[in-house]
Amino acid sequence: MFILLASLIIGLFIAMLFVNIYFRVKVMKSYKILVNNRVDFEAKHLFNKEKMEKEVYPKYPDLVPEIETFRNHIHYSIKMASVLITLITLFGAVLMWYRH
Repeated sequence: MFILLASLIIGLFIAMLFVNIYFRVKVMKSYKILVNNRVDFEAKHLFNKEKMEKEVYPKYPDLVPEIETFRNHIHYSIKMASVLITLITLFGAVLMWYRH
């Protein structure tokens, strides 16, 4: 039973890792487009949509969809990383509990 549980946890961990890598690749593609067009904004703009709309979008009106895509990918990537850390902790706890 321990081998089945450990295999399941390892498989889920690998699946989550590949999903996270997939979204990081998407973030890098959007980032490359923004860098090539010399779009400049700070981290505070990523986490505050109102500041983004007031300060960044007017400077780059033709790149609003790309900026929004980048912002959404960053948010999703952060959520995935949070879930990954939480599940790793839970899986570790389950394995420690099951071994005793």
